[in-house]
Amino acid sequence: MLDKLEAIYNRYLEIEKTMNDPDVMADMKAYIKLSKDYKELQPVIAAYKEYKLVIDNITSAKEILYQEKDEEFRAMAKEELNQLIEKRDIMEEEIRIMLIPSDPQDGKNAVVEIRAGTGGDEASIFAGDLYRMYTKYCETKGWKIELVDYTEGTVGGFKEIIFNVSGDNVYGQLKYESGVHRVQRVPQTETQGRVHTSAASVAVLPEADEFDVDLKPSDIRKDTYCSSGPGGQSVNTTYSAVRLTHIPTGIVVTCQDQKSQLKNFDKALTVLRTRLYEQEYQKYLDEISKKRKTMVSTGDRSAKVRTYNYPQSRITDHRINLTVYNLTTYMDGDIQDMIDALQLAENAERLKEAVNV
Repeated sequence: MLDKLEAIYNRYLEIEKTMNDPDVMADMKAYIKLSKDYKELQPVIAAYKEYKLVIDNITSAKEILYQEKDEEFRAMAKEELNQLIEKRDIMEEEIRIMLIPSDPQDGKNAVVEIRAGTGGDEASIFAGDLYRMYTKYCETKGWKIELVDYTEGTVGGFKEIIFNVSGDNVYGQLKYESGVHRVQRVPQTETQGRVHTSAASVAVLPEADEFDVDLKPSDIRKDTYCSSGPGGQSVNTTYSAVRLTHIPTGIVVTCQDQKSQLKNFDKALTVLRTRLYEQEYQKYLDEISKKRKTMVSTGDRSAKVRTYNYPQSRITDHRINLTVYNLTTYMDGDIQDMIDALQLAENAERLKEAVNV
């Protein structure tokens, strides 16, 4: 393991040297890529330096045991050696996980789309509950949410809502939420008190930046129209809402959240770029799904991933067969434990892949 870490450390130093090259600094795309690689290696390098220190201390403790005649010193050295060996074993397991090739998109921001599915008005209300849940979760992480577009439900919630989330390692955390979320409860619209099942689909996409997609202005048709919904005097009076159509693919993106047409255009352009990027990224996800039984990070939006059962205060994730009974706090954004469990399952699958390669 030490040899592998030393090779990574040499690569780290090489990147550091290259980043200071004036020619590379002039090439923004290359510089951003190197900066990202450099940042991703930093935790591994920190672990390498600590691990190397532990290995050196183990060697020193063994030398003392071999050379020292004083029994008291030998006993102290032996105790220290046992502690160091235990620490080394723990660190090796942690580093082994760190060395697993990560999803190259994990560090990106995300575009999240929630759509009401089967269940009529209740599905729209549930989509609104999911949006609130993710909003609360993002607040705890210190992430920023920006609305892009939404269509309200007739009795509350949303038929569809799209928003951007920006922050540290956003996609790496939220990607596990993609799929169909099912709710079992007595709807607000139900007069007989019967439990109904409704659903909403969640799609989490890694936000594409301008270097990921070659988007030509000539391929985009821009239309403007009056925005609808809450917004004061500007609603239905100014053409601030934006609709972008990507002519080669037919993909259509709308944004009406901002009063400024320019801001709506920028947001819509980000989503359009992400939708185009998704087509290529989906090939990567499909390849992963063939290898991993848990399918925790695949983009199969038709897969039922989670059930929220209100009468039993139960949430079940079907990919890893995990059930918890804290629905009230969960819907208030306390979803990190579930994400951690999914991440652990994925890491186990990736570790198997790495061993079998």
